[in-house]
Amino acid sequence: MYLEFYGLKELPFALTPDPRFIYFTPSHTEAMANLHYGIESGKGLIVVTGEVGTGKTTILRWMMNRLDRTVLVAYLFNPRMTVNEFYQYISSPKLLDVPRWESKSELLLRLGEVLDSRHSRGLRTVLVIDEAHGLSPSVLEEIRLMSNFESDSAKQLQIVLTGQPELRDVLNQPELRQLKQRVALRCEIKPLPDIGETARYIASRLLAAGAERTNIFTPAAVDLIFRCSEGIPRQINNLCDNSLLAGFAAGAETIGRDIVEEVAETFDLLPNAQRGRQSGEERAGAARIFTAAGRSELWAAEAGSAERGGRPDEQPQPNVVGRAAQVSHEREVERELEGGASAAEAAPDADELGRAFRSWDSKGDS
Repeated sequence: MYLEFYGLKELPFALTPDPRFIYFTPSHTEAMANLHYGIESGKGLIVVTGEVGTGKTTILRWMMNRLDRTVLVAYLFNPRMTVNEFYQYISSPKLLDVPRWESKSELLLRLGEVLDSRHSRGLRTVLVIDEAHGLSPSVLEEIRLMSNFESDSAKQLQIVLTGQPELRDVLNQPELRQLKQRVALRCEIKPLPDIGETARYIASRLLAAGAERTNIFTPAAVDLIFRCSEGIPRQINNLCDNSLLAGFAAGAETIGRDIVEEVAETFDLLPNAQRGRQSGEERAGAARIFTAAGRSELWAAEAGSAERGGRPDEQPQPNVVGRAAQVSHEREVERELEGGASAAEAAPDADELGRAFRSWDSKGDS
């Protein structure tokens, strides 16, 4: 709907894991390096974890699209299976293509023959399981047993498990300690770390979608997108897509903070400190911790110290401090009655306030 309005050729922030829009952060690069090294070196079991929406599936698809024809990949994306369903799925013609079998023992025998034949010809076989945190302990035990397909020097079947951080808890279960010990490589995909990385991510996706300009989102809008999304790419995509739609409806050529804030409020993504405020409403200023009289007394104490010429051995004169405090207080009240603008201008800086505190402390309880 908004493509022509913003000069785009396709949707830049779709929620599907399209590898063409992949953006490599340091953690994404590390994960890809682990996958490449593990598969090429025949390491066996590789575990990749990451929070929901950080791009685990996108990385897997990017990798699978670029593997050589000598690598056979079996991709499992729905882990909610029984042991029998699991074996039926991976042995299908579109995956490992194991000939017809009647029993589990027959399947394992023929699977071993397929893997041994491919390995002897220098071919790689990879089993990729997405959402692995949802695998049952019984299926995970079968995966451990499948990792026993190996030669004297290398694993004949490479297994990649990707899932949410809960996968680590699953592998830490006592009954799965044997599987955990077989993990050769492990890495974590993290959210985008800061506003700058978020801005580059948004610009990268806009360029991939054919954008003529990458400054569609203002810096203030990007700042709010980062804070609302917590750096999670899927949340960023959702906010950006709906902000572009809202901006198109409003005829806004540039997406500002107010549009993003409205969208974030709709999706319950606003940071806690901003919830309950109307869109565009300014945050209230910080409350003063001292009354006007208290502030005047502090400034008067500093004035009294200055009148003493910085002589620490001379005690402050109560009548001088009192008169100065009264005058300062009267002036403060007058400024506040006039609107407070001049009071803000006359407020002491941090150094002056620090000197006032020290002077106040030097008076003690007298």
